[in-house]
Amino acid sequence: MADLTTLQARLDEAETAYHRLMTGSLEESIGLGDMQVRYTRVNLDALAGYISQLKGDIAAAGGIS
Repeated sequence: MADLTTLQARLDEAETAYHRLMTGSLEESIGLGDMQVRYTRVNLDALAGYISQLKGDIAAAGGIS
């Protein structure tokens, strides 16, 4: 598992992408290490699941989310 700082940065990026998609953006990309994942409004559920996973990982690492 990544360190708490990395997890929080990933969560911030994912939540920003989710917000942009919900407010009109057609596509958002999130960097995951060496790869990029593209999200659209069609797969908002997948992005929401990723956000939930990150929040769980942060909680497990002792951070607050």
